[in-house]
Amino acid sequence: LRGYELNAREWNILQQLRDTLKLFKDATLFFSRGTPNIASVIPAMDLIDNSLTRGARNEALDVAIRTAVGIAKKVLNKYYKLSDMSSTYRIAVAMQARHKLRYFEKAGWPKAWIEEVV
Repeated sequence: LRGYELNAREWNILQQLRDTLKLFKDATLFFSRGTPNIASVIPAMDLIDNSLTRGARNEALDVAIRTAVGIAKKVLNKYYKLSDMSSTYRIAVAMQARHKLRYFEKAGWPKAWIEEVV
C-alpha cells in the first residue's frame, strides 16, 4: 500500500484544491438558503470571478490548480455573459436599497453598462 501513499506535493495540491473548492461550496450554500434573491446573483458572481482571477494568477498555487481555476473562470464568464442578455439582474441590484448604483460603481463596471440599468 505504500505505493499509493500521497507525497508532500500531492498533499499540498489537495489542500489547495480544498481551499479553492470552498468558494463554490460557500456559493452553493448561500443560494440554497431560505431567502436567496435575484439581486444577490451579480454581486456573488463578481465575488467568485474576483476570487478565480486571484487564484489563476497566484503563483504559490500548483500549476494544475491554477489551470483548473482558469477553466472555471471561463465557465463562469460564459454564464455571466448570459446574464447580460437580461437587464433583470442589474435592475434588481439597482433597486435594492443597500446597493443602488453604488455597487456597480464600486465594482468598476463600465459607465455604459451602468447607464443601461438607468
